[in-house]
Amino acid sequence: MMMSRFGAKVMVTAGPRLFSSSTVSPNHLLNSRVPAREFSKMTFEKKKTEDNQSEKGSSGGKGDQGNKGEQLIVSYWGVKPMKITKDDGTEWKWSCFRPWETYKADLTIDLKKHHVPSTLPDKLAYWTVKSLRWPTDLFFQRRYGCRAMMLETVAAVPGMVGGMLVHCKSLRRFEQSGGWIKALLEEAENERMHLMTFMEVAKPNWYERALVIAVQGVFFNAYFLGYIISPKFAHRMVGYLEEEAIHSYTEFLKELDNGNIENVPAPAIAIDYWRLPADATLRDVVMVVRADEAHHRDVNHYASDIHYQGRELKEAPAPIGYH
Repeated sequence: MMMSRFGAKVMVTAGPRLFSSSTVSPNHLLNSRVPAREFSKMTFEKKKTEDNQSEKGSSGGKGDQGNKGEQLIVSYWGVKPMKITKDDGTEWKWSCFRPWETYKADLTIDLKKHHVPSTLPDKLAYWTVKSLRWPTDLFFQRRYGCRAMMLETVAAVPGMVGGMLVHCKSLRRFEQSGGWIKALLEEAENERMHLMTFMEVAKPNWYERALVIAVQGVFFNAYFLGYIISPKFAHRMVGYLEEEAIHSYTEFLKELDNGNIENVPAPAIAIDYWRLPADATLRDVVMVVRADEAHHRDVNHYASDIHYQGRELKEAPAPIGYH
């Protein structure tokens, strides 16, 4: 009964305008004592109609062959995808990284550097990493493509955990981090890009995917607790982990050079990320990844040394962009 009275009032007041060629102004509806809920609903319907018309116009209809198979993502919030091009004018096809995040790896870095463990925490970190190598060798043996893929799923965790905890510490103490949040997150992202690259080379089996889930779950929580208890131990352990990564990639290169592993063309994502030549091969990819691991080794041993000297990370400028 109430709704019928309301409908009659709207029709009497706004009817002539609704069924005429002129539009209904919001002020007229407000003066007609239309409840706010109904006015909001009418406004939403009008907005929805306009959006649909705009979307049809942007898609060009069925006859638009230029955008065939391509659908635009329309956002109410005005967030539009960036259209990025390379230096040669071709379209940039990667959304996981941008051209300004690419770089040429420094292959001149010393690969033989090693921190000799002298203190008890250092020895504990060293032998922890060594003990993890035995089951890895047993499981993967000489399947270095799968081994690299598994290694990167673990190696990408410490930077993210460390960056997150340093970030939270900076918030709690109302202090800057010296750039270490960015440096550690850069390391995590770089390791993740290693994984994205080797995913194109070695396709994981279902049991390897299951192993990744289990190992990542255990390692993330263990490293999280370890970093809270002793950051210097955590960074030292990652430094030794990176030393083992250098050794693994060196063995990978030997297998490639001996012809035991086919030196296939480099994945497109690797060519763009490391600015490799168009005819780059898997060997070139392994070379730049090994160089990255050497840089991560240096950063983490350096971070551990800062803590050993009784200082905090914020007191030493972070090596941002150290590749």
